[in-house]
Amino acid sequence: MPAYHSSYNSADGVRVINGIPLLPLLTKTRGPAPYADPSMTSDVIDEALELFRPNSFFKNFEIKGSGDRLLIYIILFISQSLNKLRATTTQAEATKVLYTLAVTNVVIPADASFPLSSMYPSVGDRMESDLLRQYLQQVRQETVQRLVAAVYADGAGPSKWWLCFQKRHFMGKVMS
Repeated sequence: MPAYHSSYNSADGVRVINGIPLLPLLTKTRGPAPYADPSMTSDVIDEALELFRPNSFFKNFEIKGSGDRLLIYIILFISQSLNKLRATTTQAEATKVLYTLAVTNVVIPADASFPLSSMYPSVGDRMESDLLRQYLQQVRQETVQRLVAAVYADGAGPSKWWLCFQKRHFMGKVMS
């Protein structure tokens, strides 16, 4: 059974840096992401949250486009975020811890510390690198908001159906 790929692989007219498209986001977080069309009902972050659990079971993933590269980055970040949570973590604590994770030490695929850096093309110059870092920080912040809402959807505590994926790592890789 093949892995699930991004529906944004064929996005046209989108700037691509380091193999990652700067796609519009449905967000109120300030950053360099283009404003989303008001008719959009979901974006790449919604897609990543939806595909995180099924794709976590795959050890191989064929990249079919730039949307897949962004999907991989977000899935690795979701995995890293879930590893910060415990069964006793309250929603307020989770929001605080994960927001701190989102804004500190934003690793871009061009960095040597990124686990799959060989699967991404090199970045052009320092300005592009900074723009990509800002975009990915915005993506991470929005991902944290939506992930906390999904994990704590029932209001009682973190969902065991999300926390059970703490030990599963997409392609056997972990973002540090």
